[in-house]
Amino acid sequence: MKLENQRKAIRDGNEPEPIKKLPNLTFKQLAVEYEAWAGRQRSFKSKKSFIQQLVDAFGNIQLRHFNTKMLEQFQSDRLLKGIRKVKQGNEWVFLPNKPATINRLLATIKHMFHKGYQWEMCSEQTLKRIMQVKLLEENNRRLRYLSQEECVTLISKCKDVTRPIVLSALNTGMRKGEILSLIWDNVDLKHGFILLDRTKNGERREIPINDDLKAVLQGITRRIDIPYVFFDNASRKPYQDVKRSFATACRQAGIHDLHFHDLRHTFASHLVMAGVDLTTVKELLGHKTLTMTLRYSHLAPSHKVKAVDILDSALNETSTIQKLYKKGATVNE
Repeated sequence: MKLENQRKAIRDGNEPEPIKKLPNLTFKQLAVEYEAWAGRQRSFKSKKSFIQQLVDAFGNIQLRHFNTKMLEQFQSDRLLKGIRKVKQGNEWVFLPNKPATINRLLATIKHMFHKGYQWEMCSEQTLKRIMQVKLLEENNRRLRYLSQEECVTLISKCKDVTRPIVLSALNTGMRKGEILSLIWDNVDLKHGFILLDRTKNGERREIPINDDLKAVLQGITRRIDIPYVFFDNASRKPYQDVKRSFATACRQAGIHDLHFHDLRHTFASHLVMAGVDLTTVKELLGHKTLTMTLRYSHLAPSHKVKAVDILDSALNETSTIQKLYKKGATVNE
């Protein structure tokens, strides 16, 4: 594009801008600049680990040497071996990354090169080669949720601070990060709502506090010198994760294949099964579009029956329910 502009300027008789010679910078140098910029953004916390993984993989490679094949090979390698190790028998092995994780890494490096081009750290040609790499196909149709009995059992097995955190997730549908970073200033027990002003999609969200959650929050000792609802007494900072204690509670409850995020699915699923409309569920979950919320639509068969019943009543002046009742009455007679 810049070369075409140079030629056009010459054809028009204008003095072309001198072509700037780009420095031979490494990916690690780009990462330093990008981290300094991203640190001021809301999404930096989720990107930080991705940036470090990319630096570990490409740190000393010069930006001008990056190409499509290099990143496609990175995708292939990560599908076979990620960075997380587990012990199998007497050996430690690396688990493969899921396509969704690899796509988040790819999205991060694409944005890094986009900013690098804006900062005149890499060429437009390099950026084009990076942007040509396609995302992997993801399977995000997992919908694991707990029954009411499983919820009760899980809660009974949760210890210490894990219990109010799990109860918060089940009663609000909030994401783990939203719960762990929750501050008292955003909790209004008097009027009964939680205000989230820094969400994943960047939009403010109000979540009602029901009686169960209100009792949980009122039972937490609030410290004036610490703004967080859930915090580590030793560090006085919010918990980074509850993975270990949550896994222990699941094991003791006899619940398998459950992720913390599935508590959010549980919240939404039980609302839909209770007859709450999908638009309301969408607003409570903070989905930008109804597409994500539609994954729960199959849990509301009664709504479909009611919809067809309304049409049947309008056309025939006799509802399906009435017909079924009459049919049953005839059989019983």
